[in-house]
Amino acid sequence: MFSFMKQKKTPETYASVLDGLKSLYKKNLLPLEEMYHFHDFHSPKLGDADFDNKPMVMLIGQYSTGKTTFIKYLLEKDFPGCRIGPEPTTDRFIVVKDGDQDSVIPGNALVVDPKTPFKPLSKFGNAFLNRFQCSITRSPVLETVTLVDTPGILAGEKQRIDRGYDFTEVLEWFAERVDRIILLFDAHKLDISDEFRRAIEALKTYEDKIRIILNKADMINAQQLMRVYGALMWSLGKILKTPEVCRVYIGSFWNQPLHFDDNRRLFELEASDLFSDLQALPKHNTLRKLNDFIRRARLAKVQAYIISHLKKEMPSMFGKDSKKKELINKLGDVYKVIQRDYGISAGDFPSLEKMQTTLEVHDFKKFQPLKQRYIEAVDTMLANDVSRLMAMVPTEENEMPAPSVQGGAFEGIKDNPFNYGANEGINQGAYDDDEWVVSKDKDRYDKTFYSLGPKDGKIAGGTAKTEMVKSRLPNTVLAKIWKLADVDRDGMLDADEWALANHLMNIRLEGHELPADLPGHLIPPSKRMLHDD
Repeated sequence: MFSFMKQKKTPETYASVLDGLKSLYKKNLLPLEEMYHFHDFHSPKLGDADFDNKPMVMLIGQYSTGKTTFIKYLLEKDFPGCRIGPEPTTDRFIVVKDGDQDSVIPGNALVVDPKTPFKPLSKFGNAFLNRFQCSITRSPVLETVTLVDTPGILAGEKQRIDRGYDFTEVLEWFAERVDRIILLFDAHKLDISDEFRRAIEALKTYEDKIRIILNKADMINAQQLMRVYGALMWSLGKILKTPEVCRVYIGSFWNQPLHFDDNRRLFELEASDLFSDLQALPKHNTLRKLNDFIRRARLAKVQAYIISHLKKEMPSMFGKDSKKKELINKLGDVYKVIQRDYGISAGDFPSLEKMQTTLEVHDFKKFQPLKQRYIEAVDTMLANDVSRLMAMVPTEENEMPAPSVQGGAFEGIKDNPFNYGANEGINQGAYDDDEWVVSKDKDRYDKTFYSLGPKDGKIAGGTAKTEMVKSRLPNTVLAKIWKLADVDRDGMLDADEWALANHLMNIRLEGHELPADLPGHLIPPSKRMLHDD
C-alpha cells in the first residue's frame, strides 16, 4: 500500500574500523576510482593487506647518513642483507619484518604474496624488483612495527646514473602507505642533491608523516652544531616552502662513544622525544589509515571532476588531437574552473605537471562523463559511514589498546637510571638504598617547624598552609603538595610531614614536576607501613 514511500536505510554495522574501511572502499570508493582511471594517475587499487599491515617507518637520506645504522640501533642487532660503510652500500629497498628465522625474500617473490601489500610494486618492473627485498629477523621491535630501508640518495655525478626505475615514484608509493617518513641528514654534509630535493618535494603531500633527524651530531662541538642546525632549517625551508618549522631531532643514533660530550643531555632528550613518537604508532595505526582513506576519497572525487570536464570539452568529431593538447597545456585553467564550480580547495588538486604528463598517454575518448551517483555515494560515505567509524576509534583504542613499540633500543628508555633527570628533582635519591632523601635537609626544616609552635608534635593545618603560601607557588600546586605530604591524612603536619612538604615545594620551585603519587624514597621511614596500608 505504501510502496511509493522510501524506507529509511539501516546503517551498516562493522566489527571494527578496519573492517568498515575495507567494506566502504570496495562498495563506494573503488567504483569511482575505476570509472575515472584513478589507478593510472595516482595510486594502485588497495587490497585487504593494505588495511591489515602493521605500522611502517621508512628511512630516507643521502648515502652514509646512517639509515641502516639507525635500524641496527633500534633493533640492537644486524638484519639479513644489511651492509654499512662510507660508500653507498644500500642499493635496494629493504623491508625489515619480524619472523622466526633470519631469511631474505627477493622482490619478485614478495610482490606475488597476497598477504603483503607490495603487489602493486610489480608495475616498476624487474629493474626495481631486483633491488627490492624483505629481510626477516626475530626482534621485539618488529612485532609491532615494520621498518623500510631505502637506497642512499646519490649526489654529484653519480645521481646522473639511471637507476632503471622511477626512484621518486617508488618513494611516493611507500609514502602513501607508511606511518612515518624519517629524513636523515649527516651533520657533516648538509648539501641536498638534486635527487634528494626531488624526493623531498614529492613527499610534501605527506608532510604530516615526516620527521627529520640531524644525525651524527656528536661529531661536532656545540657551537658548530648550532650553525649546522640553522643551515639545515634554512635549506629545508626553501624546499618544503611551509611557514611551519619542521621538527628536527638532533642526536647520534649509534652505540659509539660520544666524540663531544657537551650535548649529552640534549641528545638524550631528543632521542626520548623521537622514541615516544615512534612508540605511539601502533596505537594510532587505525586512525592513520582512516585519515589516509579520507585523503584518498577526496583525491578520487577531484580526479572524477577533472576527467569528466576534459571529456565534456572534447569535440565530437574533428580536431580531437589539437583540442587534447590545448586542454593539457591549459590544465591549470581547468583546475580553476573545477575549483570554482564545485567549491574544492586548491590543496586537494594533484600535481599539475604530473597530471599533464600522465594525460598525454591517455585516450580522452575513453573518458567518462560525470555520473553524479558515484560522487553522491562517496559524499554519503564520508558524511555518514566514515563519521561513524571515527567515533569507533576511541572505543577500540580503549577496549583493545595496541601495544607500543618495545624491545631493542626502546627497552628501558623511560626508566634508565642514567637518563637526564633520573637523579634530579622528584627522582633524586630514588636509587639510594633505603635512605630517606629528605633527611639531609631535615635539620633546617625542623627549625622552621618548631618555630611554628607545634602541639603534641604537630602544627595546625591553617598555620602550615599560611607558611606554605610564602613560597608563592600557585594554590593548585600547594594543594597537590599538601595531599602528598599529609601522610596521616589528619589535616595536621608532624615534623616529618612538614619536612616532606618543604622538600616537595623546593622541587617544584626548581622547575621539576610533581608525581601523581608519593614515590617510596620520599615516604618518611616512620610512615611507610601506614602509606602501604
